[in-house]
Amino acid sequence: MKHSNKPKNLNYVGRRAPLIVDKKGVVKPMTRNDYQKKALNDWANQGFKGSIIAATGFGKSRVATLAIAYSLDELEDKDVRCLVLVPTQQLQDQFPNEFVKWGFEDYLDRIDFMCYQSAHKMEGKHYHVVVCDEIHLGLSEVYREFFNKNSYDRLLCLTATVPEEPEYRMVLVNLAPICFTITLDECVEAGFVADYEIYCIGVDLDETEREQYDAHHKMFVRMRMALGYGAFSKAQAILGGKMEGNKGVAAQYMNSIRGRRQVVQQAVSKIAGAVEVVKFHSDKKIITFGGTNKFTDCVAEAIGAESYHSGKTKKQREKLLDKFRSGESKVLCSTKALNQGMDVPDVEIGIIVGLESKALPMIQRLGRIIRKNGDKIGKIYIFYVKNSQEEKWLEQATKKLNNVKQGDDLKLFL
Repeated sequence: MKHSNKPKNLNYVGRRAPLIVDKKGVVKPMTRNDYQKKALNDWANQGFKGSIIAATGFGKSRVATLAIAYSLDELEDKDVRCLVLVPTQQLQDQFPNEFVKWGFEDYLDRIDFMCYQSAHKMEGKHYHVVVCDEIHLGLSEVYREFFNKNSYDRLLCLTATVPEEPEYRMVLVNLAPICFTITLDECVEAGFVADYEIYCIGVDLDETEREQYDAHHKMFVRMRMALGYGAFSKAQAILGGKMEGNKGVAAQYMNSIRGRRQVVQQAVSKIAGAVEVVKFHSDKKIITFGGTNKFTDCVAEAIGAESYHSGKTKKQREKLLDKFRSGESKVLCSTKALNQGMDVPDVEIGIIVGLESKALPMIQRLGRIIRKNGDKIGKIYIFYVKNSQEEKWLEQATKKLNNVKQGDDLKLFL
């Protein structure tokens, strides 16, 4: 879908948003607030235990804030507490600001904020409302112990997409059945986030990289045949001591997967493409997304930018974000640290040089680029290795997205 006929000065509530009839009988487009109210009502109608699946830009944090505030308003007991669970320290530090932002700062002394890494160790606690942000990261066998060891009256789970792993999807549906869904493209259609274009550019491995990749792939094929149907699940179970089997075969299988991933995620030909995109969009704010911290540092060095990842201290990351938000720096190179919890509306360009095998990271990364800011169009450039596993990852990551273009010549997309 091309944007040559794209209207200017789009209305915030969306030029294609569904219509509703308000209390006065006036027909009007649904606003983001209307959608959020519907999500909360659907949660309430499901007995206050459910999951809201909503893309970045919908306002999941505000929904969480309202869910807790409205629930506390119903109670006379001022000793009742609520809990917000998040996957990272950065989000734990940020989330209280949402209550301040929406005028509910007086509730903060009745709310605990905690990471999944700590919450699963608690036992015997009771909360009136538990909100699980980025719940897909809190469904591991270890982290979900929180739900077995503690109790709550109401549970609200939030994520951008339904978990792709069958086990996690089943756990979520049993824990908090899905009560409301809005996709990224529906958020675009409603005008909550900016339009976007995705350009997928295929690159080649050099001779040494291709030899390394082919060696890992041959090992992968051999070990997959040895393990049989459901090789990945079997290998995990064998190595985890949950199933009898050849641990050597299972280990070689998993190592071959990691080996292939490392080769494609650190393909040097991607760096030249990233440099070219940055030069072309030199007047724009840009985020790059890598597959490993080491490669992120290589990209940053080639571009002349700074890297932002888990290898940096909290103080260093805060300083880097401040410089980026203020415009002192125009380009920030990240691995996974900026996939969530970062809001800089004037970022217009994203460059992905390290694909993930699942769709969620793509939705999260795209969400960093399409925050509403006037009539901008967010652009994502994805560099992937041809004739490799990255082609399958690309298909998986983009299959439910619109405005995706693919080719081998970057110049066609600049």
